[in-house]
Amino acid sequence: MMKLRDIVDKIRSKNAGPFWVTVDLFCESTAQYEALKDQLDIKAVAHLVQISPVSIKRFDLDDLKVVKISFPRPIVQGHTLDRDQHGAQFAHLLGALPLTDST
Repeated sequence: MMKLRDIVDKIRSKNAGPFWVTVDLFCESTAQYEALKDQLDIKAVAHLVQISPVSIKRFDLDDLKVVKISFPRPIVQGHTLDRDQHGAQFAHLLGALPLTDST
C-alpha cells in the first residue's frame, strides 16, 4: 500500500504556537499534488494523531503545490508531559500514513 511519504517530496511539521501543530506536505509536480489532494483522508489523519476529524484544518495551496494540515497539540507545548516541544515527530508519523486508493 502506498504511504504518504511515497508521493510527496518533503514533509515538515512544526509547532504553530503552544496549542497547535502544522504539517506541510510539499510536492514538486502538479501530478503529485493532485494525487495527494485526492488520496489524503483527513479521517485517517485524525485517527493517527488520535483527535476528532472536526478539529483538523486542511489548506490546499494550489500555487505552491502544498497541503497544510493543522490540528490541536495533544499536550500543550511546555507541559511537563510534552516530549516534543516543536511538533517535529508528526512529520515522521504522517509520512507512514497509508493513502486511500483513488481508482
